[in-house]
Amino acid sequence: MALTHSAASRRGLKPALAGTTARAAAPVPEAAEPCAAYPFSAIVAQDEMKRALLIAAVDPSVGGVLVFGDRGTGKSTAIRALAALLPPMRAVAGCAYACDPADAAGLCPACRERRPAGLPTREVPVPVVDLPLGATEDRVVGALDLARALSAGEKAFEPGLLARANRGFLYIDEVNLLDDHLVDLLLDVAASGVNTVEREGLSIRHPARFVLVGSGNPEEGELRPQLLDRFGLAVEVATPGDLATRVEVVRRRDAYEREPAAFAGRFAAQERQLRRQILAARERLGAVAVPDAVLEAAARLCLALGTDGLRGELTLMRTARSLASLEGERSVTLDHLRAVAPSALRHRLRRNPLDEAGSSARVARAVEEVLA
Repeated sequence: MALTHSAASRRGLKPALAGTTARAAAPVPEAAEPCAAYPFSAIVAQDEMKRALLIAAVDPSVGGVLVFGDRGTGKSTAIRALAALLPPMRAVAGCAYACDPADAAGLCPACRERRPAGLPTREVPVPVVDLPLGATEDRVVGALDLARALSAGEKAFEPGLLARANRGFLYIDEVNLLDDHLVDLLLDVAASGVNTVEREGLSIRHPARFVLVGSGNPEEGELRPQLLDRFGLAVEVATPGDLATRVEVVRRRDAYEREPAAFAGRFAAQERQLRRQILAARERLGAVAVPDAVLEAAARLCLALGTDGLRGELTLMRTARSLASLEGERSVTLDHLRAVAPSALRHRLRRNPLDEAGSSARVARAVEEVLA
């Protein structure tokens, strides 16, 4: 949907994350230090959102996370905190797409050519890339490198945001306000895992496999059904309603803004433990069994809710398996299914004019009836 002028100015490009360079005449070493990210384990409440993000970090095939709710409830904070929490990944050194050297089928054309001679590798942080609402298509998919074209007369490709997000997370704040042409583009790339650029004499195909994470406020507009269906999980966040929780949120945020490094240090041990938990869950994910009884229960639940297609069952199974792996279990149980059913199914329900209950209430009711 097109942005109005007021929405565009209000949702414009976010400030760059990189710091400014200090002048030599007045160096300020303290300012050169990067600000510590808000710790994921320091986020108060919002358990469904945190669990969904951890599940997607363990198994990206779940299909991404959509976080809808009130403003100021920690949506962006949680997503950026997850980026700092994730362990680094091994990538081909010098590759613009951070190709996985162990995945021969997923290499870009340049890495595929270099592979017989051996690929140098290095560890890099898992990318979390912001897609601003005002981004042009060239910035998203990539375009001709004009500087090299003008200076050297060479046709070279300048990678876009999709290239930077490969093997990581692509984050869209206010995703329900995203322009239609960018929505169509994301649908194509998310379905294939490949970004194809055909323009200005260039013909480029490169890997673009990422976990799509979106956040927004439902009061500002609905999400297109085609894009909504691409999110594996949809979670709802709300402003805390009890006094103790609100006070603790404000206390922690104030402490972080006053001394970010000291605040992060208080939660360093919990962050390390959570990082080890994610790594262990990834290792044992393939060995977690999904009994036939659980699969049948998932299918019965989707039948009772009338979900379209089989994506609901697949997402429900993958999400429950990822949660079981996070908890160190060897097999998925009905309890895992109950825990993840709302986030896996609430956005897949058809509108029912005869049922005034919200989607979350309908899922909860079906869980009680089917999985009792």
